[in-house]
Amino acid sequence: MAVAMCMAKIWRPSGGLGQAALLLLRRPGARGLARFHPSRQQQQFPSLDDKPQFPGASAEFVDKLEFIQPNVISGIPIYRVMDRQGQIINPSEDPHLPQEEVLKLYRSMTLLNTMDRILYESQRQGRISFYMTNYGEEGTHVGSAAALDHTDLVFGQYREAGVLMYRDYPLELFMAQCYGNVSDPGKGRQMPVHYGCKERHFVTISSPLATQIPQAVGAAYAAKRANANRIVICYFGEGAASEGDAHAGFNFAATLECPIIFFCRNNGYAISTPTSEQYRGDGIAARGPGYGILSIRVDGNDVFAVYNATREARRRAVAENQPFLIEAMTYRIGHHSTSDDSSAYRSVDEVNYWDKQDHPISRLRQYLLNQGWWDEEQEKTWRKQSRKKVMEAFEQAERKLKPNPNLLFSDVYQEMPTQLRRQQESLARHLQTYGEHYPLDHFDK
Repeated sequence: MAVAMCMAKIWRPSGGLGQAALLLLRRPGARGLARFHPSRQQQQFPSLDDKPQFPGASAEFVDKLEFIQPNVISGIPIYRVMDRQGQIINPSEDPHLPQEEVLKLYRSMTLLNTMDRILYESQRQGRISFYMTNYGEEGTHVGSAAALDHTDLVFGQYREAGVLMYRDYPLELFMAQCYGNVSDPGKGRQMPVHYGCKERHFVTISSPLATQIPQAVGAAYAAKRANANRIVICYFGEGAASEGDAHAGFNFAATLECPIIFFCRNNGYAISTPTSEQYRGDGIAARGPGYGILSIRVDGNDVFAVYNATREARRRAVAENQPFLIEAMTYRIGHHSTSDDSSAYRSVDEVNYWDKQDHPISRLRQYLLNQGWWDEEQEKTWRKQSRKKVMEAFEQAERKLKPNPNLLFSDVYQEMPTQLRRQQESLARHLQTYGEHYPLDHFDK
């Protein structure tokens, strides 16, 4: 009542605020009062029978008590272009890619598959410390990469090597990174499969889950402000979508109207946790509308469906400055990583079904055969050639030395701080005294 009487005294008959009121609003202790903008007209409220005027939502009044059901958005359809036999379902959705482009898609996917098999066995033999295969998800990588501009910035999670493969990242550098040798651009400091390439606009992968999502939104906002005519694509799995960083990233992208594509690879498992235990809603695409993000669900094993969705999302993201969410439904055929044994939580029959009945490579190969652009002889020749290329890069990487141990201390500070310099000197003294116990001849001098 006291506040009301005070405001009555300082409110002018003309409807404006007097000088005393302006001073009150400016006082640091006047909490809970909105900042006054003299140039902004007061909102005119209609009668109580009209549409609600609450600023937080746009809706209608109802006079019946009813809670919204979780399945209010459910059964989002899965967009696809070709069936499992490689036949185009609706000719109007055929991207009509030229033969050479389709062959590049196929060769990128199969070369990645060959590299995976060799590096997986390499880890099992103790030659490298860790590896993650891409079995079954090759179509999501390559189909989306083909739809992007080569300058579009990529934020990956850790299972998007096919994007780099499509962008012609050399096999030698894939191998160098996994072996951590002197040719590794990361100087041997990262775990295997944590690739990065500035020239190909692929941001270096980091292990913590989902941290790339808000980072990608920030990069997209910067591109928007620079009017750079480029987008950012951010890859993640359905498990990462449960992280808080995902929700923060979605909301910032929507409210800041950022040109970004959120690309979710829903492969059925977050390591060992199946989707049935991860969420109760209709997957990840159903979350988009809640943030005001245009969303679509696609068949991730259909490289053309992935291509079409990504191409259209990119076009509109640039033209309209808004985010898009693509949920690509696929299946992780391999173990989560070499630290995982998936036989503990899923059956061999389940894995074999996806490997034999609905593999993205098999589907695209069938399309090529149907078009007369590929045959069994070409398949045998290419498989032999691709294995030879991977093995040559593999053998070269094994022969190279490891980076100089002094690189442990560089590239963090412009000027090395005293504490770090002392650690470097301590290591040097240790190796001088006990060097015969270390394989120093395997390291670059």
